[in-house]
Amino acid sequence: MADTESNAPEQPSAEEETSATLVEAGAASSWLSENGFDHELMTRDHLGIEVIKVEPQFLIPISTALYAYGFNYLQCQGAYDDGPGKDLVSFYHLLKVDDSADQPEELRVKVFLPRSNPRLPSVYWIWKAADWQERESYDMYGIIYEGHPNLKRLLMPEDWVGWPLRKDYISPDFYELQDAY
Repeated sequence: MADTESNAPEQPSAEEETSATLVEAGAASSWLSENGFDHELMTRDHLGIEVIKVEPQFLIPISTALYAYGFNYLQCQGAYDDGPGKDLVSFYHLLKVDDSADQPEELRVKVFLPRSNPRLPSVYWIWKAADWQERESYDMYGIIYEGHPNLKRLLMPEDWVGWPLRKDYISPDFYELQDAY
């Protein structure tokens, strides 16, 4: 007679798997949802900070709403490459800075862009701190921040070809520095 009991671990049901992968909405995401701003909730980062994904066309309305909600400080704007053939990501780390706040509320906003045409509206007009940070993301990854007042290379020479921090970037054999003496 075959043994009906198995020593194999029980597999979670589909309902258990779904509930395990759900992410609880934080205060900012809940507020955005209550006010009709479409976004996607992502897994919190390693520090437990709320992370939301925003479509490029909704970045300015959501950023303006977040500013009105109290996120008055852009601590960091940057970019990264998900890998060759994958999306480029522009991210924003926002804080609610207040004189009476012991621990400021934090939020990370991510926008995923196709590498073939990475265009995104600039948040410079909401947070002036985005000025040089967006220029660096443009210079290193080729993300075009439309409406930026001075979008030009920051670290590389103006005539540099390519975007050095993209994972599919091929470094030239040499680059001649002219008038460097």
